[in-house]
Amino acid sequence: MTATQADLQIDRPSVADGAALWRIAKESGNLDLNSSYSYLLWCRDFAGTTAVARAENGEPVGFITGYVRPEAPHTLLVWQVAVDAAYRGRGLAAALLDGLTARVTAERPVTSVETTITPGNTASERLFTSFAARHGADLSREVLFATGLFPDGPHDPEVLYRIGPLPSGAASA
Repeated sequence: MTATQADLQIDRPSVADGAALWRIAKESGNLDLNSSYSYLLWCRDFAGTTAVARAENGEPVGFITGYVRPEAPHTLLVWQVAVDAAYRGRGLAAALLDGLTARVTAERPVTSVETTITPGNTASERLFTSFAARHGADLSREVLFATGLFPDGPHDPEVLYRIGPLPSGAASA
């Protein structure tokens, strides 16, 4: 099955999408997989800061999860981005990131985006670096969580990417 980006719809998730988001994350091969329960909660409690890409049949084929940081209400933190293997290479992750940022900035006074990326995740590095360039925003990087902070065994450090300030109206471009 082939589909173009134009064949896909990007919208808010519903609780019924939680299982598909969990499956896409699991099959991604590079995300820290959360419990299936957490994806159900995410679709219920953070639908406003999450986006799902749907195929023509309505099934989720990609997603981006995020939240507005309580201690930094002008910052959208992007937690996970994943695209089903059959839909990769079509710019869907960038469309999800642009779409989510445009929606959130239209609804709230968000002026920056943050995410964490483990070293060597070149797809995510490219996604967020190109997002910053596309929107004319500064990008800075620093280690947020060092390897030694993770209690469950070896884990690469999580590098914080800060993008902003977003120029007024740039997120909808």
